[in-house]
This record gives sequence, structure tokens and C-alpha cells, in this order.
Amino acid sequence: MKHVFLASLIAGSIALPAYAADYTIMAPAAPGGGWDQTARSLQTAFQQEGVSKNVQVMNVPGAGGTIGLAQFASQQKGKDNALIVGGYVMVGAILTNKSPVTLKDVTPIARLTGEDEAIVVPASSPIKSMADLVAALKKDPGKVSWGGGSAGGVDHIAAGLIAKASGVDPTKINYIAFSGGGEALAAILGSQVTVGISGYGEFESQVKSGTLRLLATSGEKRIPGVDAPTLKEAGVDVAVQNWRMVAAAPGLSAEQKAKVTADVQKLATSKTWQETLKTKGWQDTFLAGPAFEAQLAKDISATEGILKDIGLVK
Repeated sequence: MKHVFLASLIAGSIALPAYAADYTIMAPAAPGGGWDQTARSLQTAFQQEGVSKNVQVMNVPGAGGTIGLAQFASQQKGKDNALIVGGYVMVGAILTNKSPVTLKDVTPIARLTGEDEAIVVPASSPIKSMADLVAALKKDPGKVSWGGGSAGGVDHIAAGLIAKASGVDPTKINYIAFSGGGEALAAILGSQVTVGISGYGEFESQVKSGTLRLLATSGEKRIPGVDAPTLKEAGVDVAVQNWRMVAAAPGLSAEQKAKVTADVQKLATSKTWQETLKTKGWQDTFLAGPAFEAQLAKDISATEGILKDIGLVK
């Protein structure tokens, strides 16, 4: 942070274009996954739109983002130039890991994106459809290994809901958690797991190249331009969507929170960010202020209920 501090001093002493304080964005996961992609997309948009001239991204992986969250909450208090990416996965991980640090210990700013889950298998897999996957689950749920993100996150929840909707005990699913999207993708492509589950954007290039077979997506509607049924269309009564958010440090004044919110809102409506959403296949679900805080409280409560239902939280 020394260079950020020095840069701030220099910027304050000579006449330069007006930029917001340089931001640092924490992606509480390994490189390659959705949080990392979100953080780096924010970095690009902040800089290209002139919101912040210099933005740094740091990765702190582990335990569904709760390791990074704890570090962020303890080290960034009162700093209005620090952000952390989070979302549905973190909500679940906080509950399953019984994390002493929760989203109440930071300053939630806005929900940024929504993304449907994708269920994929290697192109060489004998599983050709959701019907084949359901049949394999019913025959021996433990033999079907699922590769996805952190335990208790949306990938894990979706796998449990698919099992439950298929008449299989969700507590018996064989779920293998990976700390980063790159690790999970390698395991799926290498047939180290039976099926992969994550946001569609993380599999898109492999699906288009034909190395992965897309069995279904998890939204209420099909993804435009993607030739795959929804889970409901495939006979599995499940609809779930991942969402990602950005939070600021704890201990901000009302003025600091307003400044950060204004910066994020400017970015979210920018041409650069809107183009990023199209490129990544992310849905624009931007929500900020009291409306987001109320929705976040509802999501946390609902997630706790789902995790109890599928045996991940007692």
C-alpha cells in the first residue's frame, strides 16, 4: 500500500486530472474463477472510465472467500479505496464454515451481476443429457462426482437441489470443491470428476470448442444464443442463479460510503461495463443502497434454509 499512499500525496500536491482515490480490489479466490474475473473486469472498467487511474487486484483464496473476507475486514477498516468482491458463494460459505466474520463486518455496496449455472461433462463422457445424469445419480449418487466451487456455494447448492429434485438424498452427493475456476476446469476436462457445475461464463469457450458438453443451464429461461435446455425443460424442477456483489471496508463514514457507492454506480452504468456484461454473458442485476441491503438480508435467510434442507448446515 506504500505506493498508493505516496501516489495520493503526490496527486494532492500538484495539479493533475481529478481521479477518485486509487482502489484496491480483493478477489477472495484463486485466479480464473468468477470472483477473479469480476474483480479484473471492475479494474478495467474503473480505469477505462476514469473513475480511478490505478486499480490493483489481489487474490486471497480459501474457504469460499471467508479467509479473504476476514483479512479484508481486519486490515481495511475505514479505508474508502478498498473493495472486495463476493456474492452467493460467500453467503453459503459463511454459513457452512461457521465463519466468525460475516458480511455484517464489511460495508455492502451493490449487487453487480447474475449468472446462470451450467452443468457440463467432458465431450468423451457417456452422459449425453440430464436424463442420463439423473439416471446415474439414482443408481449410485456417490459414484457421480461433482466438480465445482467452494463447499456451500451456489455450485454445491445447485448440485444438492438437482439431487433432491431427482429423488436422491442430497446429503449423499459426492461434491468436490475447488478454490478456483481454473482448478475446477482442469479437473473436469481431465475427467477427474463426472460432472462440472459453475457459472456458464467459466465454461463458455470450452463448450463452444466442443471439449465440454453442456447438459443444461439453471435459470428460469434459456441463455440467449446458447443451445441447451434449462433444468426445468430437462425435467429437473430447479431454478437457481448465482449473483455477485461488491463491498467496501468496515467503519466508513456516511460520506465515504456515498462516495464509493457513487463510483460503483458510475461504473455499472458505463459503456465499458455494459460491454463486459455482454462479453462475459453476465446479466445486469445492479442493485444498490437500502434496496440491496434489504435483498441481501433476504438472500442470507433463504440460503440458510436451503443449506439446512440439503444437509450442509444443521
